[in-house]
Amino acid sequence: MNLVYLSARDTYKIEREDKAGTGFVDFIFYPRNKAADCIILELKVDHTPEEAIRQIKDRDYALRFKGKLGEKREYTGRILAVGISYDKNSKNHACRIELLG
Repeated sequence: MNLVYLSARDTYKIEREDKAGTGFVDFIFYPRNKAADCIILELKVDHTPEEAIRQIKDRDYALRFKGKLGEKREYTGRILAVGISYDKNSKNHACRIELLG
């Protein structure tokens, strides 16, 4: 994760374990350019990336970018849900990216 942080820190404000929706998201990337892509990253061990994305949706983590009802959205770019999984037995990683809005 350090490589992700180092390569994105000039473009994004990165928060770890940030309160979002109805829980705490693993990583959330707030673009410094408000029109750029917003990224919600959920990590899973011994689960699928699809389960990570389902958690992002079920817990409404994207609300951090959508703003309050009736207010103009501060972030106008796409919202990307990124699920990354790690299988302890096979030592394999898997990733899925889905457009939320």
